[in-house]
Amino acid sequence: MRTDRSWRIGLRVLALGYLAVLLLVPVGLVFWRTFEPGAGAVWNAVSTPAAIHAFWLTLEIAAIAVPLNTLLGIVTALALVRGRFRGKWLLEAVIDLPFAISPIVIGLALILVYGSGGWAGRWLGQHGFQVIFAVPGMVLATVFVCVPFVVREVAPVLREIGDEQEQAAATLGASRMQAFWRITLPAIRWGVAYGVVLTTARAIGEFGAVSVVSGKIAGQTETLTLLVEKRFQNFDLAGAYAASALLAVIALGTLLAMTLLKPRKESS
Repeated sequence: MRTDRSWRIGLRVLALGYLAVLLLVPVGLVFWRTFEPGAGAVWNAVSTPAAIHAFWLTLEIAAIAVPLNTLLGIVTALALVRGRFRGKWLLEAVIDLPFAISPIVIGLALILVYGSGGWAGRWLGQHGFQVIFAVPGMVLATVFVCVPFVVREVAPVLREIGDEQEQAAATLGASRMQAFWRITLPAIRWGVAYGVVLTTARAIGEFGAVSVVSGKIAGQTETLTLLVEKRFQNFDLAGAYAASALLAVIALGTLLAMTLLKPRKESS
């Protein structure tokens, strides 16, 4: 008994130490370095026009990308679980593609398609619509990297609940849309909510793909993550730490939301 208890305690200490070294200590150092010059210096760093624009642009991109990914994620999950068609394995592979390739490669692929010399970019440019080095390209990059989250949270729930209730509703005269709104959506609501939280976290913290397609134009296409890089490269460490702390606060809020949603998800 003592051996088993010592073994369990040792594993817990090892796991907590691992998390502390990789997560808690670095994040704690960011906050310590941020507030080391004083709260006034932090406020001055996050209230500059560049920081305010980066903050609102980050929220704007997330506000567009998250609903799009939520809608497409639910539709895709329904197609994978309820649908019967050839090439389903290919759709499964495409959904997981953002997990398999670097976000920088995603950004480069978007430039090859939507850039001034790309397949679609040339036609779009002739009609006065710019994608790359503008907000639309940043939204596309964010949507692409966030594709798997809602799908991978909703699909297992759909498999678990089955389609018996939907079939019963159909026999009683309910349309597919009525069955979805009254039966399917309430059953998968916590899976959707969890996927939305994960998508939001990734959208706000995305760097690689957005960095490639944004052009990093000051006051136009700089998100918070790009602002951190710019300030760090310009040796504005206080400003970089302040922007990083703001991102960390958003990430901690996302983690809190995931923690609060998990018990509800498991109990529903």
